[in-house]
Order: sequence, then structure tokens, then C-alpha cells
Amino acid sequence: MDVIFAPWRMAYVRKCEKTEGCIFCKGSSRSEDLMLREGKAAFVVMNRYPYTTGHMMVIPFRHVGAIADLTKEERAEIFDLLDLSTDILRRAMNPDGFNIGINLGKAAGAGVGDHLHVHIVPRWNGDTNFMGVVGEVRVIPEDVVQTRARLLPLFESTRREV
Repeated sequence: MDVIFAPWRMAYVRKCEKTEGCIFCKGSSRSEDLMLREGKAAFVVMNRYPYTTGHMMVIPFRHVGAIADLTKEERAEIFDLLDLSTDILRRAMNPDGFNIGINLGKAAGAGVGDHLHVHIVPRWNGDTNFMGVVGEVRVIPEDVVQTRARLLPLFESTRREV
């Protein structure tokens, strides 16, 4: 059996044991240390357990599980934040494309099924390699806290209202 050491996972395991309520709701165990931008109705945060470097999410403050439950203002701000986030990721990381998605329901892969959130995953030509295919391992080349530190000044410097 191959062994891969991932000591950072223990923080996740311990947090899962203790977390009550929704991890995305304001006032809960939301990842304040990974926050990039707060709007009036939604916010942008780094994904603590990313698919790839730069993986972030746009999340409404209000606890809703379906697109139909969002107000027009929430929908508009979520898309404005998506636009801002992809623009900043393009400038900072020069990806060749993006996967942007919403998993609605557990069957669709939603880890937090009752609080809608939109994933933004930057992609590069050739970013999938033998590790995922042969080793069933995903390699994240930069720590999420370092990625946030690199992106935060761009979010803070933008005067663009969302």
C-alpha cells in the first residue's frame, strides 16, 4: 500500500468532529482567514481543500439551498463576484480556462447541500498529469494560505463595486 502523508488533513478531521451548523453561515466556523471579498449579499473565500491552486467559492450570506431561493440582488451579486474573481485569477495566475459550477444536492456532489455555493476552479492546459490517472493523487503546488496572500491585494485594490 502506498502512503501519502497529509498532516494538514488532521485539522479538517478535527473540525468535522466539532462543527455544528453550517460552515458557510456568517457567525459560524466560516473561514475568515481565507476570506477575499465581502459584498452586501455574498462573499468570496478560498476553498480550504482545493481541487487545484486558486480554487475559490462565491457564497451568499443567506442560507439557501437552491438557485430559485436566491433574490435577484443575490443572483446579481454572485455573478458580479464571479466576474471579479475570474478577472483577478486571470491577472494573478494566468489560467487557460475555468471550471465554474454549483453542485445542487448530495447526489450531485454537494458537500454542503443546503447552503448554495459556486466553485471557481482555474485550469491550465496540461494541468492533469499522471499523478491523478496512475496514482489517484491530486497535487496542489501551493498552500491555500499563500495563494490567498497573493490574491488578496488584487481584491483589495479593485475599486469595482459588486
